[in-house]
Amino acid sequence: MKTFYILYVLTLVGTCATPKYTTKIQNLKDSIDLVDSTLVTKYASTITTEELKKHLYTFSSDEFEGRASGTEGHKKAEEFLKSYYINEKIGSAYGDDNYFQTLPSEFFNDKIACSNNVLAFIKGSEKPEEIIVISAHLDHLGIDKNGNVNNGADDDGSGTVAIMEMAQAFKLAKNEGKGPKRSILFLHFTAEELGKKGSEYYTMHPAFPLKNTVTNLNIDMIGRIDDLHKNNKNYIYLIGSDRLSKELHYISEKVNTAYFNIDLDYKYNALGEKNNYYGRSDHYNFANKNIPVIFYFNGEHDDYHKHTDTPDKIDYKLLQKRAQLVFATAWQIANQEHRLTLDENNKFLN
Repeated sequence: MKTFYILYVLTLVGTCATPKYTTKIQNLKDSIDLVDSTLVTKYASTITTEELKKHLYTFSSDEFEGRASGTEGHKKAEEFLKSYYINEKIGSAYGDDNYFQTLPSEFFNDKIACSNNVLAFIKGSEKPEEIIVISAHLDHLGIDKNGNVNNGADDDGSGTVAIMEMAQAFKLAKNEGKGPKRSILFLHFTAEELGKKGSEYYTMHPAFPLKNTVTNLNIDMIGRIDDLHKNNKNYIYLIGSDRLSKELHYISEKVNTAYFNIDLDYKYNALGEKNNYYGRSDHYNFANKNIPVIFYFNGEHDDYHKHTDTPDKIDYKLLQKRAQLVFATAWQIANQEHRLTLDENNKFLN
């Protein structure tokens, strides 16, 4: 059963819960037809705990020195991702072997060395100009003053390896003639920990026109549980899903109900929520450009922003299921007949 908190419910009731609006919402829900259920199940199953664990133990190892932006450890992480996409024969957004978008040091007021976003790309078969962005940040906090490596296994190694597995699944589908109709951009941001600078730079200098970006599905920590869910780990927080596109929100819910039955928790989606998670990860820079977003998040835990955030503490079955949810949601958006609609343009709401 989905968790709706009182503030969210009161906001909905107080603003729009008239019979007419209720009918509009029901019509919108009824208009969403899930596509390719057999294919979704087939390719989602290629996202495995074994591969997630293998990638994450490497990506969050001491070798990468905590992946602080502008450091040698971060450069190793960039190269790790580039090599992965080359080996999987997943192309670059820029063509050839150029997978990097460089943020110059002056973008950081010369306090940080230049650092790269990493972009991989699968071109859509029917509507290639329309882009679904799946993102996570690759950077973390580096080495602390006591010499401890902040491995960042959950933050955001979990999101990083989830994207790697999703990219592989979409590429396998494409190889078998079942590739996405719309294009998918797999976008690994630098400098999230410095104030979402990687996504800020990308939205200032996009690889594809932002008007062609259909949605941003952003993943930041999906491998652990927080204290509120110690007795129910089958959950994920969703933030922002209904802010710009109710269609996105109900697609997400319909996909989840059809395939996964994860408890979608909207606690942190409430307007005025004190932690302001809606504004704290990379999706926010897309939302500011009027692009619909979903932020997937497991909440904070005792190891958040500590050197004890290590890969042995990840729940890999949970990570797999959550990654599969994002994959299936992206599949629906990429392959349904019409482009995802903003509320202001949605015929069912106006």
